[in-house]
Amino acid sequence: MPAPPPPSARPAADRGARPGGAPADLADVWTVITGMYAGYTAGDRDRIDAFLDPKATIWDSATPGLISGRTELNRVRDARPTPDDGPAETGLTAYDQVVDVFGDLAVARYWLRVDFRAAPSELARNTAVLRRAHPDGHWLVVHLHEDIQSVPGQGADPDSATTATLGH
Repeated sequence: MPAPPPPSARPAADRGARPGGAPADLADVWTVITGMYAGYTAGDRDRIDAFLDPKATIWDSATPGLISGRTELNRVRDARPTPDDGPAETGLTAYDQVVDVFGDLAVARYWLRVDFRAAPSELARNTAVLRRAHPDGHWLVVHLHEDIQSVPGQGADPDSATTATLGH
């Protein structure tokens, strides 16, 4: 079984060029990311969309062009194969996150593993840019970039993931 990817670089103890962030902000940003994937697993578009800015842009691993906004995202979602047309997903795991907060802007980098019932797992690295919405201060994803690192049949690590995660 192939080894998992190396751990992502962590902020320097002296903060270096990256600010890290207040523990509550870092936890809130990660809750947005994991909540978005929980919505996907539940097949709940409204739940996914609650974590996305309506004008968010997405570099989706299964779509050649940049997705801009909710209307375009819904067109992409509606054109995707149904679970009956491909391997059934059995789980999503986001992990090994590195989150930094720059005032009302946050950047989250993380790995995502998608497990399938009858196919090897896929692994993707992701970057999400979030903004703090006012007046209540909740975080919304304004950009998501998905980059598949392994695909079925090409040495996917069973402890790894994919990015068709906003498909519902």
